[in-house]
Amino acid sequence: MRNYIIKRILTSIMILFFVAFVIYLLMRCLPTSYIESMARQLSTQPGAKSYEEWMEQLSSAYNLDGNIITGFLGMLVQMLTGNFGDSWVYTKPCTELLKETVGISFAMGAVAFVLELIIAIPLGIIAATKQYSKTDYVITVVALAGISLPTFFFASLLKLVFSVNLGWFDLMGLTGRNYSQLSRGGQLLDIANHLVLPVVTLVVINIGSLMRYTRTNMLEVLNADYIRTARAKGLNERKVIYHHAFRNTLIPLVTIIGNSLPGLFSGALITETLYSIQGIGYTSYHAMVGGDIPFSMFYLMFMAILTLAGNLIADILYAVVDPRVRIA
Repeated sequence: MRNYIIKRILTSIMILFFVAFVIYLLMRCLPTSYIESMARQLSTQPGAKSYEEWMEQLSSAYNLDGNIITGFLGMLVQMLTGNFGDSWVYTKPCTELLKETVGISFAMGAVAFVLELIIAIPLGIIAATKQYSKTDYVITVVALAGISLPTFFFASLLKLVFSVNLGWFDLMGLTGRNYSQLSRGGQLLDIANHLVLPVVTLVVINIGSLMRYTRTNMLEVLNADYIRTARAKGLNERKVIYHHAFRNTLIPLVTIIGNSLPGLFSGALITETLYSIQGIGYTSYHAMVGGDIPFSMFYLMFMAILTLAGNLIADILYAVVDPRVRIA
């Protein structure tokens, strides 16, 4: 196992190198950027230099005047030394901006992730054990609705009903107007109140695919020969389902769960933007819109590292879930 983990880490580093190059290439090919906006703004001031002169000066200052290979290698050396640069839009070091925003994204994503597991997996099992019944049809409809609903539409619907019509929650933001006047406990409750709709949005949008996946794999396992043998021996149906069948269903589920872990730290870009929750997803969206190359690259690299780490965790969990798995 140790040799396998070392091999996978080395492979991930190689993949990360090529991913970093592709990301840098895409950033250099953006149709607009922060320096173009700055050059255009500076050139309009009285007695200022021309737009072309400002572009040349700013490109030189941000090491964007060389070719792509030279620029990429220079950026790579800086990243290896822990210098990810400063965000152009937020005028802060990228690492500091990450520390300020990733916490709220992780809290929101973790709560939604736990609720997804608690809701989707049991419902998927129930749908499989009661195949073609009314319960199965209802669960299937709910799952398909969750898969089909666009995030922006469902979030807008929730805000219309619970914020505009009922007035139970604020339309957007992480805190209320009286946040600074509340006690510590009151502030936490205020933040929790503002996170209810974003969390509900994430849960409803994401449980559908997990429910369907659980149901499909559970049906496949329930039709296996060893399940028929267990029933023929007179074992309790509950033991057959949850001890024999469900344990083998966990193996493919580990893939989804492992690949979902990076999402806890990378933020929910669309949901955070719709609710104006200033997490890492919201911050990265506005950085990309503003042509903020340093932070956009940092965020995409951060997501790539999390994705590779999630795949590695999923592979390791296979052996935890099923002792029969042996890695040479």
